[in-house]
Amino acid sequence: MTFGIIGSPQCVNSHKRIDNYFKPNTPADATWAQNHSLWMELPTRPTLFDFQGISMIKYFTDNWENIQNFEARPDDILIASYPKAGTTWVCYMLDLLYFGNMCPERQTSVPLHERVPFLEICAPPRPKGTDLADQLSTSPRLIKTHLPVQFVPKSFWEQRCRIVYVARNPKDSVVSHYHFSRVNRILPEVGDWSTFLQDFMEGKMVFGSWYEHVNSWWEKKQTYSNLHYMFYEDLSENFGRETDRLCSFLGLSPSAEEKEKVRAAVMFDNMKQDKMANFSSTIQTMNQDVSPFMRKGKVADWKNHFTVSQNEHFDEDYKQKMKNHALCFRTEI
Repeated sequence: MTFGIIGSPQCVNSHKRIDNYFKPNTPADATWAQNHSLWMELPTRPTLFDFQGISMIKYFTDNWENIQNFEARPDDILIASYPKAGTTWVCYMLDLLYFGNMCPERQTSVPLHERVPFLEICAPPRPKGTDLADQLSTSPRLIKTHLPVQFVPKSFWEQRCRIVYVARNPKDSVVSHYHFSRVNRILPEVGDWSTFLQDFMEGKMVFGSWYEHVNSWWEKKQTYSNLHYMFYEDLSENFGRETDRLCSFLGLSPSAEEKEKVRAAVMFDNMKQDKMANFSSTIQTMNQDVSPFMRKGKVADWKNHFTVSQNEHFDEDYKQKMKNHALCFRTEI
């Protein structure tokens, strides 16, 4: 198997750009909107509610019937994770591994969120994630999700699709999630850091409990052989090794030169400057004047946020909820 040739991949650049513009409704939004030339109404921050036992918001449940009836194809690749686990990083890696040589123009003309659609998103006027996935002309199709394992459309299992699950240690996850929630207006209103941390520990987050999410996907891995479970910390520590493992799972055989091109392209500083990947000009619900979408990309940034008492309390809570000793997370490398 050669680089970028798995499943006879095709790349037809038939994407239609859909720009989203909003009208400011607060003084802070007005300054931001003026700087970004936005003219339609900003979305209202949603309220968290219980959805089949999982905390969710309307932007991920309003299209539920179409999500559950989504027709996966045997060569589809699903990139799954709890929010803020390095999903964008891995999505970009896979897009480059499959299509970097074949369709280099995609990297500069088509936003990453259109190349790798977010399956469950339904936040007008943005197109629905299911529609973007259906419209993909690439083969294989790369599709992203944050759904808990029990919510994944059954067709992915029936078609034996390959799934890449990305996990990140909870301390860095909650810090990243906190800053992202401040930026992204389609997420619930954010209180102070202490309140957000407590909500995270109690599972009062969009897509539910981090603990349940990472554990249930880990358990699925034991019975579903087409699932590759990878860790953000491992990828940060040894990108080459983890790329080799990922390629082995996918049946790809990139050359050393091709792998180096991927590594260089997805380096954090390069992605942070890439307008097709950093959402700075493609997703206008994010006020990146508050905090950039790609903030630091480091392991152990949690040390700059947790107090000593918060860390002690978190560690005790972690011990109570993470009983599976086979699933281990590193909070520093």
